Amino acid sequence: MAITSNYVPTPAPMKQALVSSYIDFTANGFGWAQQYVPDLMEQEAEVFGNRTISGFLSQIGAEEAMTADQVIWSEQSRLHLSYTVTVAGTNGLTMTATHDADGTASTTGTFSTGDHGMRAGDMVLLADADKTVRAYVSAVAADGTCSIQPYGAATMTDAGIANQTGVKCLVFGSEYSKGNTGRGAVNEPRFKQYNNKPIIIKDKYEISGSDASQIGWVEVTGEDGQNGYLWYLKAAGDTRSRFADYLEMAMIESEKATGDGKDDLAALSAGSNTGAVTGTEGLFSALGARGNETTGVSGVNAATDLAEFDAILAELDKNGAIEENMMFLNRTTALAIDDMLATMNSYGAGGTSYGVFNNSEDMALNLGFSGFRRGSYDFYKSDWKYLNDLSTRGLINAKDTVNAVRGVMIPAGVSSVYDQQLGKNLKRPFLHVRYRSSATDDRRMKTWTTGSVGAVTSDLDAMEMHFLSERCLVVQGANNFFLMN
Repeated sequence: MAITSNYVPTPAPMKQALVSSYIDFTANGFGWAQQYVPDLMEQEAEVFGNRTISGFLSQIGAEEAMTADQVIWSEQSRLHLSYTVTVAGTNGLTMTATHDADGTASTTGTFSTGDHGMRAGDMVLLADADKTVRAYVSAVAADGTCSIQPYGAATMTDAGIANQTGVKCLVFGSEYSKGNTGRGAVNEPRFKQYNNKPIIIKDKYEISGSDASQIGWVEVTGEDGQNGYLWYLKAAGDTRSRFADYLEMAMIESEKATGDGKDDLAALSAGSNTGAVTGTEGLFSALGARGNETTGVSGVNAATDLAEFDAILAELDKNGAIEENMMFLNRTTALAIDDMLATMNSYGAGGTSYGVFNNSEDMALNLGFSGFRRGSYDFYKSDWKYLNDLSTRGLINAKDTVNAVRGVMIPAGVSSVYDQQLGKNLKRPFLHVRYRSSATDDRRMKTWTTGSVGAVTSDLDAMEMHFLSERCLVVQGANNFFLMN
């Protein structure tokens, strides 16, 4: 079955007088000269429901003020020592570390002493594709090369792991003989440091004094609570609602400018904007760089069967193992997960079953699921309007199906991080917005009015409403997030 939409949307914000902006009696064969009064339906029909998409960040994050040009935060490194190593040398008794547990490679190809945490006296597990060997680290050279000896064989060649790259290595303890001194080296805790900078977001609405005094025939309504017969109330409210959505969309979609792109952006100017434009790291950009990504089954939909979720569980086990996770999905993926869960029911293959929780045969059939548990993890799902609406991301996803964003998975709870400004560990939501604020100026959501309409501030015969915010998004522990493509 095919669905055809005959609706042709017309953008509303436009500085142009069009026929569609006025009531036209002549269209139906009647004119203003007739003696009959038409029945005018004054109230504007809300055909799109609630048109705003903001609220996502407020549900799963928080907002916090800052007084600097950038925010810097540190995240813990892993506690245990594990590496990807190369086993080589005579009889395979030489080992060099090339990557850490997260797959990050050494800038020089191998980690030197101090860059890896292995020390003389350590016991390690070494694994290739089909065997695991326990070995002893007898010495660590200045260049980071480790001398090893297997416990169960004379050489690593005899043990079956020699002259190989990509071997996995885990330090699981240490062993010393009687009467020896303690460790000859120590391991210092490490951390990873990230930063982001706020961007300034602006908007403006203007209406002349004459137009602000005109009464319209349409009774306007809007998401910002405006109502009445003054059209500028509608326009000003829509501008404010649209700006509130921009604040959220900018935190989701923005990207830092790097390399030549930064130079190009710095040369741009828009109106009075002649300074450098450097961008900021939004949610999707952060997850693409530091988080996990899943493309689902055959790249069609993300997480549409238990095998895909089991793969997600395996990645969660490797990272923070946070038990509760929220999924914000587009409609297609949400329905695919519903279908996947429905097939787990013994009646799913042969027909529809009635008993969803306490539903009876006489009640409305519930074919949707709000959450489920798999292994030791709980997953809760919710539709994300931003990914469905044709006037927001839904428009882009419909065109670029290869890189379409079908949802995000966000851990519930808080993370403990070190705050550079306060100099101590704090617990914050994994996702939160930082905005510029001080005793002098609060730039979270700044609004002011100028002109001679209402409160007179200048001799301009108009009212100008200005909107401004300066903010950035902090994504902590991105290794616990999933971006569903």
